[in-house]
Amino acid sequence: MTWSRMSEIFELRCAMQEYQWGRLGSDSEVAQLNQCNDPSFKLEPSQTYAELWMGTHPRGPSIIKSGPLEDRPLLDWINENPQSLGTKVQEKFHNKLPFLFKVLSVNKSLSIQTHPSKEHAEKLFKERPDKYPDDNHKPEMALALTPFEGFCGFRPINETVRFLQDIPELNAVVGADNAKTLIDTFNAGGDVSKTCQSALKSCFTGLMTQDAEIIASQLSSLVERFKKVESSDVSLEHSLLLRLHSQFPGDGGCFGVYFFNRVLLQPGQAMFLGPNEPHAYLLGNCIECMACSDNVVRAGLTPKFKDVPTLCEMLNYDPAPPTSKIFPSTIDTKDEFVTKYTPPVPDFAVDKIEVVGKVDYTITAFDSASILLVIEGDADAKYKQPFKIHRGSVIFISANQSLSLTCQSDKLLIFRAYCPLF
Repeated sequence: MTWSRMSEIFELRCAMQEYQWGRLGSDSEVAQLNQCNDPSFKLEPSQTYAELWMGTHPRGPSIIKSGPLEDRPLLDWINENPQSLGTKVQEKFHNKLPFLFKVLSVNKSLSIQTHPSKEHAEKLFKERPDKYPDDNHKPEMALALTPFEGFCGFRPINETVRFLQDIPELNAVVGADNAKTLIDTFNAGGDVSKTCQSALKSCFTGLMTQDAEIIASQLSSLVERFKKVESSDVSLEHSLLLRLHSQFPGDGGCFGVYFFNRVLLQPGQAMFLGPNEPHAYLLGNCIECMACSDNVVRAGLTPKFKDVPTLCEMLNYDPAPPTSKIFPSTIDTKDEFVTKYTPPVPDFAVDKIEVVGKVDYTITAFDSASILLVIEGDADAKYKQPFKIHRGSVIFISANQSLSLTCQSDKLLIFRAYCPLF
């Protein structure tokens, strides 16, 4: 299609990241979506495809797909037309798009990690810019496209206490004194007390700082014991430990199964990862939206740099059940086709737009730039020049612009990322 230079709605071509934890070939939602959007992309069956990036991040900037601005970075358009971001977005985020929109296809666990608050990020950047390359916070939200598995937050303490009592190898790697203190404190009635959280912190820190040889030895012992048990008798945690050990042999992060909640999101469910929340993505496909930052504090299940002291000190040790980690969504009171996911940060929000039937539908104008990703369905779009959208289409919509659609399929599923300041 041909755009005028004053166009404010563009189709985008987006960057992919081929990290080793991604899914192979056509099993990757990332690869499938990119192939639908970019016919020149050649999918390699033996290649891992992990992330699709939609936005202006310098390590993977989106490119305008066609028209007079074809092959120009989206960032160039925004720099030349900052009003496209929206008035309040311009003011708060200094003429920058404040979020990065992604699709993730996970086949192997990502690291046990957390992200700093804005204040902590500024401190880390000042002290160690080689490891923490910017001064921004990095809240994230994951929305499941398929069943999606991850660690999120510390599990209820009674569960960790039971594991410490039943698994001698776990007791050994956290340290016998640390284990006894947590068990005794819990038995004294301190489930969520500060004293019990302090004891939990000591246990987790003991694990993360334990001698590597002790970790490897105890993990090997535990794995060998589980291998002798009938598969039907192996608990969910033990089964997950075996899977993580197969991916990261000898890594102390495998024992995280006994500390963290395993959250299994169903399609359409989300979890929000605020500052200091321990987490790790384990398996599945998801949409992710995050503030623009590269600040990640890691401590296990990764070959990357691990900053164990910083992570153990900064974590939120409040125990909670996995159900509490599912982020609530709401139906838009003005549009029955829209489900809203609005986390407690100004940087981003996400709408799920699910239109049923071959009907006319309008993407509402916001006083914020938006990025749309089409997951399913087809539609005719009416703008200055008509164009078609389909699975894999990625569209940038400038602030205060609406987009009229005529749906050509029985269902149209779109995710929309934007800044919720209006």
